[in-house]
This record gives sequence, structure tokens and C-alpha cells, in this order.
Amino acid sequence: MTKLIVGLGNPGSKYHETKHNVGFMALDRIVKPLNVQFTENKTFKAETVATFINGEKIYFIKPTTFMNASGLAVRAFLAYYNLTVEDLIVIYDDLDMEVGKIRFRQKGSAGGHNGIKSIIKEIGTQEFDRIKIGIGRPKDKMTVVNYVLGKFDKKDEITIFNTLDKVDKAVNYYLQTKNFEQTMQKFNG
Repeated sequence: MTKLIVGLGNPGSKYHETKHNVGFMALDRIVKPLNVQFTENKTFKAETVATFINGEKIYFIKPTTFMNASGLAVRAFLAYYNLTVEDLIVIYDDLDMEVGKIRFRQKGSAGGHNGIKSIIKEIGTQEFDRIKIGIGRPKDKMTVVNYVLGKFDKKDEITIFNTLDKVDKAVNYYLQTKNFEQTMQKFNG
């Protein structure tokens, strides 16, 4: 089993640890104990790292195309390594979920998420595994753009860091069991 695990976000220090970058944050958390580092790969328009987990080759990528063109990196990577959508897992933020909630899904629409829209457009299907991390909705009259590109407040930051630990455990559980549905049942919520 070879897997491609994609975290969605925007490149650059300006967006570091913003709500829209929880996909990047999740990948950083997952690879940290593996003693590997992301490197820029201009061919794929992504930061990439490859490693073996439980004897299986796992690729992690963070597209550097900005959120709205994330599908370009995903399509290029899948094609180059001859991987299928069954090998793909995408981790990203979800406005419609409470801060810190996680939901594993095996398929579905983009739900208004431009990064997911781009991936669906580029790979030609919405039937791929995904992990959604709740970031909540803006309060008061803040625009969605300003909200998702903003940092978490202190309370939500603690919640998100705990959630990232849970996502790390869930991804490792999945890589061990090779059963996404079982992982969904164990970790959704």
C-alpha cells in the first residue's frame, strides 16, 4: 500500500497557523516524530516528504499553489507516481464544523471549500478519502475570508492543537489497520 496524504493550506509565513492552514498543521504534526522534513518540489508545486510507516511508502504533500489551485499539485503527484484516488487522503479545514471536531469521509462534494473544489476538478472525482477539521464560523460581522486567514484565539488554539494530536493518532491508526471505514467509526466526532 502506497498512500498520498495531502494537507491543504496556503504557503508562506503570512499564513502560518491560520485557520485555513490546519491541513498543513496536521501534516507537520504527523511527520514530526518521523524525523523527516518537507522540502520544496517545484515539479509538483508542493512541499513534499516521503517515508515508510509500517513498511508502507507514504508521501505527504503540502501544495504551494495556494488553496484555490491545490488540485494541480495533487493531480501531478498522483500521475507521476501512478497512484489512484484510492491512495489519496486529503486533510483540510471545515467552516461548518465546530472548532476542533474531526470528520472522516470517503466521498462528498466540496462543500464550498475551494481547495477541495480544485482537487475534484483536477482529478475528475469527488470519491476520495478526506479528514475535515472544524474551524467554526466567524462571529460578529467578520467576513469568511478574514476569518479563515486569521489565527486562532488562545482558547481555540488549545482545542486545535489537541485535535491535531487526535488526527495524528487517527492517521497512524489508519496506516496500521489500512481500513478507512474502521478509522472513521473510531475517530469521527
